[in-house]
Amino acid sequence: MKKIIYVLILPLVVVSGLVFSFAPFAYGSGANREIKNETKPSPKPLSIADKKANLDERKKWEASPDGIKYKEWEVSPEGKKIHASHDKIKEYIKSFTNMEAVVTSVTFQRTNAKSSGPKWLIVRINGEEYMMQFIPKDFQQLNSLKVNDKIIVRSRGAGYSHNHPYLIISGDYIARNNKILFKRDFSKNKGC
Repeated sequence: MKKIIYVLILPLVVVSGLVFSFAPFAYGSGANREIKNETKPSPKPLSIADKKANLDERKKWEASPDGIKYKEWEVSPEGKKIHASHDKIKEYIKSFTNMEAVVTSVTFQRTNAKSSGPKWLIVRINGEEYMMQFIPKDFQQLNSLKVNDKIIVRSRGAGYSHNHPYLIISGDYIARNNKILFKRDFSKNKGC
């Protein structure tokens, strides 16, 4: 009796599996559309015209007062030092891995900065100083940090500016004594 029931149920399972697996293709169900929406299209390579337009824009910017000032800074001792500090940590940024850091300032402010403006954390990694900028709300999570605290930092990016004394790295993850103090939420901007 059990064998007869298994023999009758087995074809039912196989047929229903086939029906469900082909149903989205046959009926154009919403499930199929959801799968398509979840996959991100690969970026299209830039056309020659787009590349030329980008190059023209860059040349235009480089000829502007800001561009000239930046290019002068880039070849200055300060600019070279900041570029060298980037070279020291670029592999950590690329792989988003832990960097051991020591806090050197939690009160740094740029000249003429508003008190309600961005907050800065200055850290030393491998003998070089780096800056991390936070909005005041995010910086509250770091209020317990003090100068000389040892922390672990992970960063997804870095930026240069002739208006800042150190390389600016994104503080995407900060931990102290195996306790996460700050972790940037990337789900809000859908990976942008």
